[in-house]
Amino acid sequence: MVHFLHPGHTPRNIVLPDAQKDALGCCVVQEEASPYTLVNICLNVLIANLEKLCSERPDGTLCLPEHWSFPQEVADRFLRVMTWQGKLTDRTAGIFRSNQMKLKLVNIQKAKISTAAFIKAFCHHKLIELNATAVHADLPVPDIISGLCSNSWIQQNLRCLLLDSTSIPQNSRLLFFSQLTGLRILSVFNVCFHTEDLANVSQLPRLESLDISHTLVTDISALLTCKDRLKSLTMHYLKCLTMTKPQILAVIRGLTCLLHLDISDHRQLKSDLAFHLLQQKDILPNVVSLDISGGNCITDEAVELFIQQRPAMQFVGLLATGAGSSDFFTTKQGLRVAGGASMSQISEALSRYRNRSCFMKEALCRLFTETFSMEVTMPAILKLVAVGMRNHPLDLPVQFTASACALNLTRQGLAKGMPVRLLSEVTCLLFKALKNFPHYQQLQKNCLLSLTNSRILVDVPFDRFDAAKFVMRWLCKHENPKMQTMAVSVTSILALQLSPEQMAQLEELFMAVKELLAIVKQKTTENLDDVTLLFTLKALWNLTDGSPAACKHFIENQGLEIFIQVLETFSESAIQSKVLGLLNNIAEIRELSSKLVTEDALKHINSLLCSREMEVSYFAAGIIAHLTSDRQLWISRDFQRRALLQDLASVSCKLSLKTFFPLLGNFSQPEVQLWALWAVCHVCSKNPSKYCKMLVDEEGLQLLCDIQEHSEATPQAQQIAASILDDFRMHFVNYQRPTLCQMPF
Repeated sequence: MVHFLHPGHTPRNIVLPDAQKDALGCCVVQEEASPYTLVNICLNVLIANLEKLCSERPDGTLCLPEHWSFPQEVADRFLRVMTWQGKLTDRTAGIFRSNQMKLKLVNIQKAKISTAAFIKAFCHHKLIELNATAVHADLPVPDIISGLCSNSWIQQNLRCLLLDSTSIPQNSRLLFFSQLTGLRILSVFNVCFHTEDLANVSQLPRLESLDISHTLVTDISALLTCKDRLKSLTMHYLKCLTMTKPQILAVIRGLTCLLHLDISDHRQLKSDLAFHLLQQKDILPNVVSLDISGGNCITDEAVELFIQQRPAMQFVGLLATGAGSSDFFTTKQGLRVAGGASMSQISEALSRYRNRSCFMKEALCRLFTETFSMEVTMPAILKLVAVGMRNHPLDLPVQFTASACALNLTRQGLAKGMPVRLLSEVTCLLFKALKNFPHYQQLQKNCLLSLTNSRILVDVPFDRFDAAKFVMRWLCKHENPKMQTMAVSVTSILALQLSPEQMAQLEELFMAVKELLAIVKQKTTENLDDVTLLFTLKALWNLTDGSPAACKHFIENQGLEIFIQVLETFSESAIQSKVLGLLNNIAEIRELSSKLVTEDALKHINSLLCSREMEVSYFAAGIIAHLTSDRQLWISRDFQRRALLQDLASVSCKLSLKTFFPLLGNFSQPEVQLWALWAVCHVCSKNPSKYCKMLVDEEGLQLLCDIQEHSEATPQAQQIAASILDDFRMHFVNYQRPTLCQMPF
């Protein structure tokens, strides 16, 4: 856990993708790290501003300016991006009505548009491909076919039609595909597609590829009608088949032109069709791709023999069969295997089955086991996990297992080798899963664990406001101590990343402050100085920084009394500085600062003014400076105010720059070094005659010169160091430069 929270600690040796061993991983890194194309940037801007740029027709739809014209490739991409972003509606589809857009490859996947909008926007174009996968029920399959057939050019030239998971009204029966005579590729996966429809489709004169997976087909005999042209047949999970196995195999045997056959099935059905197919010698002579994932009774020996008899085979699907572990599958050149016996097989399965939740879940389970002790960054695999999460947002097993895999692939230092854009996508998908399954605790735990990764928490773009709400709600669940500590630490960092306006909008803020104070009180009562206490104090400090609402919650929940008890119980400077840091936040708010003007609070603050630890003394001085600056707080106790001011002046006079020197040499934490440089720069510019001389007397010049020349120093640090040295030159031009530091006078 500590390694997650501190970026400097990387217990594993991180190995970036090897160009020879993991070419795909290198491509993913390059792709994800590259800027978006100019075309995509322009299209995104256009889509975001459609309402401003377009005029409105009387029917409420949008219309492009008359002088605009889009090339076909750009128009196709424009529509695809609109669909991807969920911006394609009846209103926005109006921009495709005119001839300014010339579409060929139309993708309206998951779009919510009506039949009328579909016909007006797309059916007058010369389409050769249409992907209408999972469109809204307002656009059923019969209306899609009817709209396409209204254009004679489309009837003859439409080559590819994807209708997966598209609805069909209950009163609808036969689907008339026969008019689409140019159709070569048809997919009706998970559609109410019957045996009669298959007979109709089999008459298509150019049909080469057909997917009837998860349909209501009971008899596939009609496929023999197109046996001389059908090259690809996918019938995954064809659960309604009433034919005997010999009858099914007889039909497959008759499809002599088949190059690809998919008869994969759900493992739970224990189908042995694939087992019987593998025993046939006179079947599928030209096949190059066979998918039998999920099949029962499959053995390595049977698969090997089948492939050896068909040497042209390039792919075999063996996931959830128990087969695939033989050396044959790794040594056979040109053969790709989707299975679970090795990382390459799992990768192939994740890629092939991205749209099949049953196999995606199976592949992710295998991946989780394979990556449990992962020491190599695998961006290509993480991207496939992200695809699975995106394609199955409402499938809990997929989301949960994917979240665990994502955690394995990014844990500790592995995230450093991942592109930020990819990490951002995965993190956003995790939060989407949390919204879809708000009560599934293990999924929440995986998301929290991913947030403890410093690379993700600090560098990766995601919705910090949503993350803060989630973590604060988790904080109040009274989980086990380890998870509670993680939630506290993440809260501490997220608090610094939210604006004051966002903090004020956090409904969970009050409960979070209350819970954090309860933790502090418990640890103080138990006299337990542990990492949880430190994280909790830091979280409260950060939450109250610039947030009057959080400061008010702190006071209302007896926070001041609890913090005074902390100061009375613990003497460690790390605890004192965090307590005083928060009290400094309270002192900065005029409406609340009076709450600190009590005997107990002032006694402890004043006593820490003379602390040997610079940070403790610094914060104590800051509190006193804020409190004494408001004379209204001291109307009846001006003597005490003057005494505090005298103590403050005394401490300021005793300030030594030596206290900053250890921080100046801290190159591993540039934020700390910058703060120390800022402090030195501040005092040297305000009182150069005193502190520039002190730089020499206390041997601080060398440290500043080191910062200027050190390769790990940030440009900001080098700039401030140069500024301090400039002040030194101005006031002590007669000093001899240090022997180890060449300074031009």
